[in-house]
Amino acid sequence: MNSLGLDKKPADTRVVVAMSGGVDSSVTAALLAEAGYQVVGITLQLYDHGAAVSRKGACCAGQDIHDARNVAAALDMPHYVLDYESRFREAVIDDFADAYIRGETPIPCVRCNQTVKFRDLLSTARDLEADALATGHYVRRADGAGGAGGAELHRAVDHERDQSYFLFATTAAQLDFLRFPLGGMTKDETRAAAARFALPVADKPDSQDICFVPQGSYARVVEKLRPEAIVPGEIVDMAGRVVGRHDGIINYTVGQRRGLGIGGRDPDSDPLYVVRLEPERHRVVIGPRAALGCAAVRLDSVNWLGADPAPTDGAALSVKIRSTMAPVPATVRATPDGTVEVAFETPEFGVSPGQACVFYDGDRVLGGGWIRREAAQAAA
Repeated sequence: MNSLGLDKKPADTRVVVAMSGGVDSSVTAALLAEAGYQVVGITLQLYDHGAAVSRKGACCAGQDIHDARNVAAALDMPHYVLDYESRFREAVIDDFADAYIRGETPIPCVRCNQTVKFRDLLSTARDLEADALATGHYVRRADGAGGAGGAELHRAVDHERDQSYFLFATTAAQLDFLRFPLGGMTKDETRAAAARFALPVADKPDSQDICFVPQGSYARVVEKLRPEAIVPGEIVDMAGRVVGRHDGIINYTVGQRRGLGIGGRDPDSDPLYVVRLEPERHRVVIGPRAALGCAAVRLDSVNWLGADPAPTDGAALSVKIRSTMAPVPATVRATPDGTVEVAFETPEFGVSPGQACVFYDGDRVLGGGWIRREAAQAAA
């Protein structure tokens, strides 16, 4: 077995690397090339940044492609750029805009991994007769105990960099083909490797924004894509009393405290938060923090990565409802209608429909699903 767990010599093993132009994917390619694998880099042209924000000359995607090409040249490896823009628009950008209009808070990075990268790009890698597709994600893949049960997904060694939350929708078949060389490394180690390989992106800063949403202006992107759906409405308290007006629910998310657009309040009074959004009535409902407490949620489109079927009698696991939080104790139970109920050991605050709830057994990822709007509101 080689270092990727394949029964072939590295020189006879072809690995496609998804190269974004950043440090992580560049180091992934460099490490595999150093180990003697046949490495092929592929960079996806996903969007026209200028068109996304209706501003000329803002093409960061172009710079990233240029950086990936330079890295591939430095490593003396083949590199291809594939135009996936229409696929990305349909599967990720349109879904992002429609989710906000439905009063949800989407996670486009999960959708991108779920569709464009681990469905379309993976298929392309197979067409190139690759033995594996490698990415620069900070997550670990492990073979099942004794080789049984297929591959497992685990949190990265560096929990501060762990990206397993964004990969919960990865299927068992996809996981069998995927490899994550950085899962056992820290970011500092990755940076050091980039310097050792003298990569042209060694000092490139990490991206902080969603790729098609510059400066974090989500609402402006949605407004550009769906201008006809931006409807003003009322801001009401928990009793239904009108306390203000808004210019569109896309400007609000559950748990938001600042910028609510309500004036005339006593500065010493308790702070108010967005408790829920009612897109059908174009209303934003606000209330005290206690109203955000959520004891349980219901999930749909659940992906289960456990060796056994999802438990119908309830399993004590840990879950994350946001990428930045530590896993918390919960009971996870599959229901006859195909959804999954998650009961938190202690109430969670700011649970937002459209976000993901990911299951963990220790460091192992057992999958996850999408929080349903009606369920989260009922529990709030």
